[in-house]
Amino acid sequence: MSYVNRRVAKRMSDPAFAQAWTESALEYNISRNIIKKRVERGWSQSELATRMATTQSVISRIESGDSNMTIRTLASVATALGTDVSELVEITEEPNFA
Repeated sequence: MSYVNRRVAKRMSDPAFAQAWTESALEYNISRNIIKKRVERGWSQSELATRMATTQSVISRIESGDSNMTIRTLASVATALGTDVSELVEITEEPNFA
C-alpha cells in the first residue's frame, strides 16, 4: 500500500474527513480522466487550451480540481479531447484504503 493510501486509510476513521473525501471523489476522477486523455494525445495544457479557446491557466485549474466546472465547460473539454462527457466522469478505479 502506498504512503498516500496508508494516510488516507488512517484518516477515513474521521467522519468529517471521510465525508469530504467522498464528496471530492467525482472531481478527482474527472480531473484525472482529463489529464489522462490529454497525455494520451501528447498534448500540453497549452495545446488543450488552444483547442478550447482558453488559457493554459484555466486548464491547470481544471486539472488540479481548483475549478468548479460547469456542464458546459465539461462538454467543451470533452469535445476538445475528442471524447464525450461520460468518459470524463467515468470512475475507472476505486482507491483501496483497507
